[in-house]
Parts: sequence; C-alpha cells; structure tokens
Amino acid sequence: MFLKFKKQVESILNKAVMSLGYEIDELYVEPSQHSDVASNIAFRLASKYRQNPKDIAEKIGNAVAIDDNSYIEKMEVKGPYLNFWTKRSYLDDTVLKIRDEKKNFAGNFDSGKIILEHTSANPNGPLHVGHIRNSVIGDTLCRVLKHAGYDVRTQYYVNDMGRQIAIVSWGLTNFGFDTSKKSDYAIADLYIRANQELENNTSKVKEIDRLMQLVENGDENTIKLFDEAVKYSLEGTKETLKSLNVSHDEFIYESKFIRNGSVSKIIDELKLTGLTEIDDGALVVDLSDYGFEKHLVIQRSDGTSLYTTRDLAYHEWKSTYSDRVIDILGADHKLISSQLKATMKSLGKKEPEVVIFEFVSLPEGSMSTRRGKFITADDVFDQVKSQAYKEVDKRRPDMPDDFKKEIADHVGMGAVRYDIVSVSPEKSTVFDWKKALDFEKQGGPFIQYSHARACSILKKAESVWKPGDTVNPSVLVEDDEVALIKKMAKFDLMIDQSARELKPHTVATYARELADDFNQFYRYVPVISAEDEEVRNARLALVDCARIMLANTLYILGISAPESM
Repeated sequence: MFLKFKKQVESILNKAVMSLGYEIDELYVEPSQHSDVASNIAFRLASKYRQNPKDIAEKIGNAVAIDDNSYIEKMEVKGPYLNFWTKRSYLDDTVLKIRDEKKNFAGNFDSGKIILEHTSANPNGPLHVGHIRNSVIGDTLCRVLKHAGYDVRTQYYVNDMGRQIAIVSWGLTNFGFDTSKKSDYAIADLYIRANQELENNTSKVKEIDRLMQLVENGDENTIKLFDEAVKYSLEGTKETLKSLNVSHDEFIYESKFIRNGSVSKIIDELKLTGLTEIDDGALVVDLSDYGFEKHLVIQRSDGTSLYTTRDLAYHEWKSTYSDRVIDILGADHKLISSQLKATMKSLGKKEPEVVIFEFVSLPEGSMSTRRGKFITADDVFDQVKSQAYKEVDKRRPDMPDDFKKEIADHVGMGAVRYDIVSVSPEKSTVFDWKKALDFEKQGGPFIQYSHARACSILKKAESVWKPGDTVNPSVLVEDDEVALIKKMAKFDLMIDQSARELKPHTVATYARELADDFNQFYRYVPVISAEDEEVRNARLALVDCARIMLANTLYILGISAPESM
C-alpha cells in the first residue's frame, strides 16, 4: 500500500518539476516524521540551478496537481521541504486488503530469477554459530525476495574435492567411521584425528596431495571415497539446518565443474584475456587493473585447480540460469570475493552481488574445527531450548508437558533466528542466549507473544464476531489505531528496501515496531469491551489484521507464529 502511495506522490511531483523546466533523476521521496512522506528535492535543485531552495519548493508546490483518485490528501510546503499526507481511503483500503489478501498482502511487485547461495560450510564437521549466521541471513533474504515477487532458488555449494575433504577421506580410510554418533560429529572426530596424525607424521602429507590429484583426474575409487565422506557430513548438516527452519533447493557439488569441463573452459577463457601469466610454475591472473596487487592463482604447478577456479566456473554457470546471483559470505571472504567479482568482470560475465557478514561469537568460547575447539550449533540450540522450557514452565505451570516443550522449541529457535538477523550483516555480534530469550526485551519471543495475544483476543470474541464479518474501517480514528494501520501499510516498503539493499535486519526492526504498535493499540484502546458494536467489530478486524501481519512478518523471518504461549 505504501509503495503505491509513494509512487503517486512521485508521479505528481515529477510532472510539477518537468513543467517548471527542471531536470533531475531522483525525486527523493521518503517517509517523514512530519508527514507521511516528504521530498527535499528543492535542496538538490538549488545547487544545480543556483536558486534559493525555499523559492524552488514554493514553485513546485504551486505546480503540483493532486489527482482526486489518488491516496494523496494534501501537500504542504514547509521551508525547502514538500510534505504529503494520505487520505482516509488509504487507511480503509489497507485494512480491507489485509483481510482479503492475507499472506499475499503487499507482495509480488518485482520479478526476475535469482540464485542465492548461502551456508556452504565445508563438510568436515558440524555447523557452529558462525555458520548459522550465514544460514539465517541467506534464508531470510530468500523469503524477502520471494515475497517481493522474485523466482528464487537457494543453493548450497558443496566443497567435495578440496584439501579438507581429502584429509577427511584419508581419515575415513585409516581410522574408520563411528556410526554411534551424529554423522557430522563423527566426521569432525575423523578430521581432528587426521590432522593430529599428519602434524605428527609430516611424511604422510604427500598421501593427501596424491588423493587430490586422483580425484581431479577422475579416479573412480577416490571419487567414491570423497563422496562417502561428504555424504556423512551433509546428512548431519541438513538435520541441523532443518531444526533452524532452513532448507536449500539444490546442493551443487564443486566436482561437477571439473568433470563437465567447465573449469578447463574458464581457464582457457582467462588465458584469452591476456591477464594470465606463469608465476613459479602456477597459472595466475593479474588483476592490478582492478586494484589488486596480489595475483589470483587459478592453477597449481602440478596442474590441479583451486577452489577459486572451480568457484569461477560455478559462478559462470549460475549467471546463465539467473538474472541475479547473490552470495552470502563471511568476512574472511572479502578479498577472494572481490577478486572473483573482478575476474568475472574481466571476462564480461555477470558479477555476483555479495553480502559480507561479520563474525558472530559466543561468550563461552572460540570455534576451530581443526583443533576441536568449537561450540556446535546443535549445542547452542539445545541450551536455548532448555532455557526456553524453564521460562515457559514459569509462566504456564498448569499446561501439559508436551505443550511446554512445543512452545519452548518455537520460542527457543525463534529467539536464535531473531537475535542473529536483527544485527546488520556488516556488524559483528555476540550471541547471548540469555538476552535473546528475555521476554521483556523486544526480541523474537516478544513478537511471537504479540501474535499469540492477537489470537487470544479473537478467540475470546468468537461469540460476538467472526473473521468473515463485514466491518466499517472508517470508524478506526484513534491515534493508536491509525498508527497501527500505517505501520502495516508499510510492509511493502520494508520488503522493497530489504530486497534492494539485501539487508534482512530491516525485517527484524519492522517486526519489533509492528508488535510494539499492536501492543500500544491494545493497551489504550478498548476492543471487546467497546460499547459501540460497529466500533467493536472494526477493532476486532484490526486485531485480525495485526495477527495476519505479525504472522506474515514472522514467516519472512523464518520464525513460527504460535497461537498460544
């Protein structure tokens, strides 16, 4: 709804600007504290045309013609600013559309095919909390982009032939597999033990090198060994991701691009650019024209390819099947992702849009799979759900144990996802499960509770009102009612901003503000106890709208929306 209103403002503003002979590419229409939207276009034009911004604003204001069929109520010039307000029909239509469109409200305004890669952890052990920040960011962005109207495919890029997998495969052969453990934990034990053995007996390192050569040259037995190791690890990874409400459409294996000739093809293409050279026997790409002093190695002196080379082939493949390619990567990938983008540009290929996230840590300790010093995501989940159970038991001691466990799982995993995604990706963060589960803090549990509260209100009103009843939203005139409607109307603005900027934390911020506006409304405005029947019914419809929009927002966040807590 808000985007429609904003476009109407931009349309009449553009006509006014053009009629005065001004030229500008951007109209700078944004939400404002002083009106529903405002434009500071007069400032921009003042420097270009060397005129007083107040005079320009007055001229534009006089030239603006508001369409009677639009959602625009009025426009006022305040100094150099142009302020616009919505009509009553904007509020009424918002309520009616939410009730009619429900989960589809304020979506499907963009189109195009997107391949979004996220998580893609090395298959050498269980996921830790750093990995799940990648997963939560990627999964939330996928949900945002799908709601906006994009056709999104999520992919997990499986490193099934790198050195780490060679070490795991070597360990599998020499030490066997412990079937009594969760498969990714058993793989981690193998990886740690194998590394210790290789450190103690460095002469065996050549066996790892040999395995890497064999798998790249297509040796069937070595390929089967690598596949077995990867399969065990991925089984555990998928189980962990499922508990986080994360899934992937496709698992794309790195080895595919060796076996189908894509890696050889991309190396040949790079040679034709004139940017390659031999450095100490290795084939490298000179990216100095793109601001990189360090050369990018794409082929070792023994003829084997690197992860980067295979990643280039993967990105070339992705670009042929999508309009946009999006990668979610940790801060340790800043350099290599920039080099990859520059290399794709040198080939005239589509560059990926890269979301870099800073590291997430735990107060309890570090995360190093190689040395065995890490806290797994499963450990974090179990701890959070255990604490969530205590909180639920404290608040609902009379409820059955099954109910308390179910709600604890919903609240616990909701707290994890919300706390991780609420911080902008470029900022580092410490995941503190105690703070994440604080019901008094406006986090995941608070938003879930707000949804449960809306469900409870509607359940109590079942004898006097049904969701299908016709209502008159024009009687919703209290300040808190209007504020709640306007917040819900901005759902498309939030989705649009998050999709354009690839910043999922805006969804978390919106969810918190929506829950706060709903609770503010319910705190000060009588609903079921309203004396006027028409007003009561309209307010119940507003509660139903809040329920729908809280559920929609929680879904985008990948968090469940319990009806009772």
